Amino acid sequence: MSKPLRPLSDQAGRGTQLSERVAARVREAIMLGDLTPLEFVRTERLAAELGVSQTPVREALMALSSEGSVKWEPRRGFRVVPVTAQDIHDLFDVQAYAAGELAARAVANLTDADIEALDEFQRELVSAEERGDADEVVRLNHQFHRRINNTARSVRLANLLRSTVQHVPLSSYGSIDGWAQASVHDHMPILKALHAHDPEAARAAMSRHIRNTGDQLVAHLRREIGLK
Repeated sequence: MSKPLRPLSDQAGRGTQLSERVAARVREAIMLGDLTPLEFVRTERLAAELGVSQTPVREALMALSSEGSVKWEPRRGFRVVPVTAQDIHDLFDVQAYAAGELAARAVANLTDADIEALDEFQRELVSAEERGDADEVVRLNHQFHRRINNTARSVRLANLLRSTVQHVPLSSYGSIDGWAQASVHDHMPILKALHAHDPEAARAAMSRHIRNTGDQLVAHLRREIGLK
C-alpha cells in the first residue's frame, strides 16, 4: 500500500513550473518507496494529495513516463516502474563522473575568494550538522557543490549533472542515514585537493564522495523498504 504524498508547499520550488514540482515529488516518492512498485498511479488521487489540479499531474506523469519512472499502459494508466539498487548505483556513477570532472576543472579557475567561501561553507556545515539542523546542512551542502561546479566554467557538463541530481531525494536529505555526516567528512579531502590545486586529487575525492552518498542511499532503502 502506497503512502499519501505530502502537499506541495506554496514556497518550495518557486519559479519552477508546477508540473515540474509535481514530477519532482512523484519521482522522489518512487525512489523512497512511498509509491508502491507496479502500482497504478491515479491522477485524481495525486492531485488531491498534492493540493493541485489534475492538469499538472498529467503533465508530470507524461514527463516521468518519458524518463522511465512510470510506464503508460493503454486503457489502464501509469504504472510505477520499480527502482533497483543497480539503478541507484548507475545514477550515482554518472553523477560521480560529472561532479569529479567539474571539481578537477575548477582547480584551474579557483581564486582566493572561492577557497575562502568553500572553507566558510564547510565550517558552517559542520556547525549545522553538530546541532542537528538538517535544513541548514542541505542548504550549505548545495552552496558548497554549486560553488565548485560554477567555478569549473563548464555549463553543459554542470547542466548534465543537474539533470541527474533531480532523481536524488534531496528533500529527504535529513532522514537518509549518513548523508549529513558524509557532507562533513567527505568534503575535507575535496577541500584539501582544492587548496593544493591538485586536479586529479580533486576529481578522485569528489567521485568518492558522490559514490559514498549513493551507497548510503542504497543501504538506507534496503533497510526501510527492502530494496532489491
